[in-house]
Amino acid sequence: MSDRSALDALDEIHDRILWLSTSIIHHANRVRPNRSGLKVGGHQASCASITSIMTALWFHELQPEDRVSIKPHAGPVWHAINYLFGELDEEQMTTLREFGGLQSYPSRTKDPVPADYSTGSVGIGATAPIWGAVARRYVDSSLRDIGTGRQYSLVGDAELDEGAVWEAVNDPGVKHLGEIVWIIDLNRQSLDRVVPDIAAGRIEATFEAAGWQVITVKFGRLLEDLFAREGGDALRRRILTMSNPEYQRILRCSADELRTRLPGEAGSDDDSESGQALRALISDLDDATLLAAIRNLGGHDIPTLLEAFAQIDDSRPTAVIAYTIKGFGLPSSGHPQNHSALIDEAEYSALAELSGQDPQSPWSRFDSDTPAGQVVAEAAQRLARPEFAPAAPVELPRDLERRHKGTSSSQSALGRVLMDLSRQSPETARRVVTVSPDVSSTTNLGGWVNKVGVWSADAAQNWFADDAETILQWNESAHGQHMELGIAETNLVGLLGELGATWSRWGEPLFPIGVMYDPFVNRALEPWTFGIYAGGQSILVGTPSGVTLAPEGGAHQSITTPSTGIEVPGLVTYEPAFAQDVEWSLLHAMSLMGRPGGESAYLRLSTRAVDQSLARVPTDPAARERRRQQVIAGAYRLRSSTRPVVQLVGMGALMTEVLAAADRLAEMGIEAEVVCVTSPGLLYRALRSGQRRSPAMESAGGSAAGGNGWVLDQVFPASNAVPMVTVLDGHPHTLSFLATVNQVEHVALGVSTFGQSGDIDDVYRYHGIDTESIVFAALDAVRS
Repeated sequence: MSDRSALDALDEIHDRILWLSTSIIHHANRVRPNRSGLKVGGHQASCASITSIMTALWFHELQPEDRVSIKPHAGPVWHAINYLFGELDEEQMTTLREFGGLQSYPSRTKDPVPADYSTGSVGIGATAPIWGAVARRYVDSSLRDIGTGRQYSLVGDAELDEGAVWEAVNDPGVKHLGEIVWIIDLNRQSLDRVVPDIAAGRIEATFEAAGWQVITVKFGRLLEDLFAREGGDALRRRILTMSNPEYQRILRCSADELRTRLPGEAGSDDDSESGQALRALISDLDDATLLAAIRNLGGHDIPTLLEAFAQIDDSRPTAVIAYTIKGFGLPSSGHPQNHSALIDEAEYSALAELSGQDPQSPWSRFDSDTPAGQVVAEAAQRLARPEFAPAAPVELPRDLERRHKGTSSSQSALGRVLMDLSRQSPETARRVVTVSPDVSSTTNLGGWVNKVGVWSADAAQNWFADDAETILQWNESAHGQHMELGIAETNLVGLLGELGATWSRWGEPLFPIGVMYDPFVNRALEPWTFGIYAGGQSILVGTPSGVTLAPEGGAHQSITTPSTGIEVPGLVTYEPAFAQDVEWSLLHAMSLMGRPGGESAYLRLSTRAVDQSLARVPTDPAARERRRQQVIAGAYRLRSSTRPVVQLVGMGALMTEVLAAADRLAEMGIEAEVVCVTSPGLLYRALRSGQRRSPAMESAGGSAAGGNGWVLDQVFPASNAVPMVTVLDGHPHTLSFLATVNQVEHVALGVSTFGQSGDIDDVYRYHGIDTESIVFAALDAVRS
């Protein structure tokens, strides 16, 4: 096939994809019965904006090991491409946004053809390929050769308003990732308006300052040809200097209006030499050519795009800034409110006629013997990916057999568990990768970092290796197991999500563990949740937590994080009180990862030192195993009683106060049973497992969902249904549901106001979670 024939075929494929993507949305909104009458939605104009770019990529540029993050609103374009490849059938093309059908935005887990990256939350999909590149490099350097491949992000220019995008672009390690390619769909429109400022120069400068190559694709061949003629310089200057809104307005003009508006500022008379030259130039153009020329931006000119792609330098990340028109090829082209606009039936019929399609039978593919059909077939064959056999299952230890003694915090236990794991189970430990945002030493990872080293795409000399006073050694290489990003929690959880997806991409499971200060977990929760939705299984450790950070002030005290594990699907939360509970919880959380149906975990730890003897860990092997099973199921009875008067239920570091309160009550002749909760989320699941469940509940929660009703029978038996006091260093609602297990009187203690600076005892007293407050609450519960 000649180059000219190949380009003609690509243009034909572009037109068919535009038709199919438009039809997918049209059918969902105007053809398929709508029982509820609610808006279905879709983004025909956003799809049209990027169809040329996606056509050039899929049918010419992409290689089998490349991966692409597609801007959310271009999902129907991607579905249309999959349909041309034969991976979707006609029936599926009619199911956009239908229950069980094609997803609103590309999804790795819910679409019939899994996307490379789930997108839909602004900024997260754009940055995911950066972290995917790091994950691929890590697996390749640490476990086995999995090949190379570029990591593309197709990004709308309005998405660049999201600050997390620039946190990722500017991370110091990113400039070494030459496989990263971002293609910016610069259509100068957001949801509600035309972007008022010409931001392209600022965008280019920002990428360049971060060490990226920048390739700008402004104009297509037709415009470039006109620029070379007499009067062309004036035309170029006119287009480049007009504001975004003015340019968008002339896209809506007829040829006659263009001849009036284009030579001067907003149609004013311009008798200057350049104005006269511009009038002369456009007067020689017929109406069709003039209208086509003003729309001939580089992002819609496939040969120009291919030339830009050929310039990509794989030694550093690249940003291709492609000028486009929102709604290109549709009647809504350039309209300032076309973001969610749908073309009507008459416009759809006109598009069908222009495309040579039948609106009553819109789902046509190319015949295999046509040039376009040959290009499609060749692309489908070229993009067939190699399959990776899954690695042999990792045998995870359940108990490291350490006897935790003395006084220590749950945070310090984290570092010890990782060190014990590296000694006792090196095959497991080699798959652990830790990530932190500049808090390694303050979260007790120093020993681990010293032992395993820091992972880096480029090795660097440790200039402090011979400094005896430097405790934390920063040895960087491609074989390290710790990664440290800047102070950007969104980056951290983005990386966690991609490290946690390596099992499904390349058959190599990792156990990624991220550590950050607990007050910042909520800042990172949305992107981390999105990563879980996309199939990334990881562990996030929030520490220090609660009002144990009292000296830092009220702004640094986490209140709502304890309920996270109850509310986030695919996530189990542990807040262990004792070091032994940390060990068992962490090992169990790791066992849930790296496989279909797996889960992520969140461990909420504390810097407050706790006397480990209070845990009363059984020495008998059978009793110890029973305790372990209860810890990982959500709770255990720390002090049992055959005839309790009140039940004290505590969580985390506050078990010290709970046990002290039980002792005080005993001195009054009031027998108190003490329960230590390790996971409110698992207890909630256990409670719901015995109640009527919807299909969604049956499928939610992964491998730890339901099935643990026995823990309620053992820890909260009906025979011991007595008034209950729950207490935690967080919002009291987290444990309030436990009173419904046996329908008992209940007093909920916790933190529900902004904190204060001060000593722990003073701050506990301020919030009513000190020993005396627990005793008063127990007396109130018993008397009621």
